[in-house]
This record gives sequence, structure tokens and C-alpha cells, in this order.
Amino acid sequence: MTLPTSTGTAPTTSGHPPWQISIDRLGPDACLVRLIGSWRLRDRLPPASEVLKDLGSAPGIHRLSFDTTQVGAWDTGLLTFLRNLIAESAKAGIAVDHGGLPGDVERLLALASVVPMRTETPAPTGSLRLRRAGASVFAAGAGAFEVLTFSGEVCAAIAGLLMGRVKVRWLQFALLVEEVGVSALPIMTLTGTLIGIILAFGAALQLQQLGAQIFVADVVGTSVSQEVGALITAIVLAGRTGAAFAAQLGSMQVKEEIDALTTAGISPVQFLVLPRVLALVLMTPLLTIYANLFGMVGGGLVAISMLDLSVTAYVVRIIHVVTINDFAMGLVRASVFGVLIALAGCLRGMQSGRSASAVGLAATSAVVTSIVLIIMADGLLSVIFHVIRLRL
Repeated sequence: MTLPTSTGTAPTTSGHPPWQISIDRLGPDACLVRLIGSWRLRDRLPPASEVLKDLGSAPGIHRLSFDTTQVGAWDTGLLTFLRNLIAESAKAGIAVDHGGLPGDVERLLALASVVPMRTETPAPTGSLRLRRAGASVFAAGAGAFEVLTFSGEVCAAIAGLLMGRVKVRWLQFALLVEEVGVSALPIMTLTGTLIGIILAFGAALQLQQLGAQIFVADVVGTSVSQEVGALITAIVLAGRTGAAFAAQLGSMQVKEEIDALTTAGISPVQFLVLPRVLALVLMTPLLTIYANLFGMVGGGLVAISMLDLSVTAYVVRIIHVVTINDFAMGLVRASVFGVLIALAGCLRGMQSGRSASAVGLAATSAVVTSIVLIIMADGLLSVIFHVIRLRL
């Protein structure tokens, strides 16, 4: 009993396909499927249902074996054909003997059968949305827990430092101070001056109409010292230092240096995170004072050039208007912003994956997280300072 052949996409010179199938009956309940020729995808192989149909026409078949001694070239087309034939035979209650198959084919079929094909139907739309919402809530909760855990470890390290149980490598700390503070002076000089010029120019256009040009010193001095100086300094440090911290720690994750510290019994938070947090918390208020001074200088340039104010009048008005409390409010803001930038940068670096793209994503996430936290903290501190002033 031989199956009829069909023309494939790669026929031989005689016009017949390069493969053949024959089914021979071996006994009352057994059949032998003999495969001959080339069995590749491009040969337009027959579907397994045709073979099963011929087997169904022979009653009493319960066992099936193969003869592949005359098979020439083959690829995944043969594997697909055999897997489908075996699956259909199993559904029809026919036992299949793999003994006649080539060793490589038998191993690949065994490997393919380890992972069954997915036959489950997709979940309903409502159930899928509920599942996604639950996954989002769970991820948010896990992220919040991770943030609290990291913040607790940093606080514990700071407490250990104050009690003398944790040591800081002061040479590394000095290098971090230079990286965070001294190296940032040029960009803070430019940014502070431009912010002062922008504030003074915007105020000058309105004050000239009222003949109150001297009050440009009030606008620039109060705004820069209370809020704008600290806010701009924090945003610059978030993009410059927070991203650098995340990239440095992310690179250490890629090189498995953090794992090596943990294996050696050294806390990564104490060894890597604590010096960076201390350096940024120390330098952010100092850079804020530096930016405030240059912001007032920038406002003075506009006041002197556009409003015909003298240097003496501008300086005297600044000293008269800006108080210690204004500077204190700005320094409190700067200290809080420094803590947030350091925690966000170090946390994203510790959470980084182990690839080059993951390091870039960690740096980007550190900047975004820092800026969002800075804006939220600035609004909260503004409300707190307003309430304190009303009560005083």
C-alpha cells in the first residue's frame, strides 16, 4: 500500500517530488511507514493527516513504526511532519515506535516534547485588565518596600557612622566631594548668573512702568535666596551627579563588583552608597549659596545696565531685603534636595540590570526620579514654611 505522491516546489528531473511515503502492513495490528528521499521544508511535504487517513482505512491498526534508512537530506520539515503524525496517531489510539528514526531526529523530537504546545484560550478582557491592575499594584507595593528598605539601610549606616561602628574611606570621600562640588562650580556659575538675569529682566519690564526700579533687588534677592537658587542647583545636580552615581553603581553591577563586595562580607551600602550620600548632602547647600551669590550678581547686571541703578543702591537694597531666614529656608531646601538626589541616584544604580542598556536606563530613571521628588519636596516645604511663618 503506497501513498500517491504530489508535486512539490523542488521536483526532480522526472517531475515527481523528491520524497515518497509507503505504508506496509506488518501484521494484524501493525504498520510500517517508510520514508524515502529528501524531506526539507522547500520540498512541499505532505500533511500528516493524509498518512493518518490511509492508516484509518486499514482496520485494526494499533501500532506504528518507521523506516528512514532511505531518507536523504532533511531539516525541520521532517521534524514537523513526524511530530504532527505522532500527535495525530496518539489521538487515534495508535502507539508509535521511534526506533526506526535517525538518532538526531529522535533526540530533537524528545526535546520538543518536553515543552508542550500552549492550547489555553486567552483570558477574557475583563479578567485580563483585572490581572494587569493587580500586577501594577503589586509592582508598586514591591517598589515602595524596596525604597523603604534601601532608605532604612542608609539611615542605619549613618547611625553606625555617628556611633563609630562604620568607617568611611576619607580619601574616597574627598574625591567624591571634588567630583560633586568643585567640578560643578563652572556650571553653577553659569546657571546662577543666567537665572539672576532672567528674574531681573522679567521684573524690570514691569517695574519700569511703575517707576519702582529699585524693587528689582527685592525680587531677585528674595526669590533666589528662598527657593529658586536651591531648586536650580538641585536640578543641575540631579542631571549631573545623580545620573553619574546611578551609572557608576550600574557599571559595578554589570562587572559583578557589588556581588564581590557582598561575598567578601562588605556592605555595599556602607562602602559605596554612604560616602556618596554624605558628599552630596554636604555640597548641595554650599553650591546653593554659591549659585545664590551669582544669581544676585546676574540680577545686578540687569539692574545696572537697564534700570540705571548704581552698584551701591543695588547692593544696599539686597542687604536690606534679604535676611538670614531667607538663606536658611534655601539651605533647608538644598539639604533635603541633596538627600533625595543621592538616594534616587544610588537606588537606581543598585537596581540596575547587568547590561549596557540597563546602565543607561538606570541613569535616566535616576534623573527623572530625582526631579519628581525635588518638585514634590519643594511644594511641601513651601507649605511648611508658610504655616511656620503664620504661627510665628
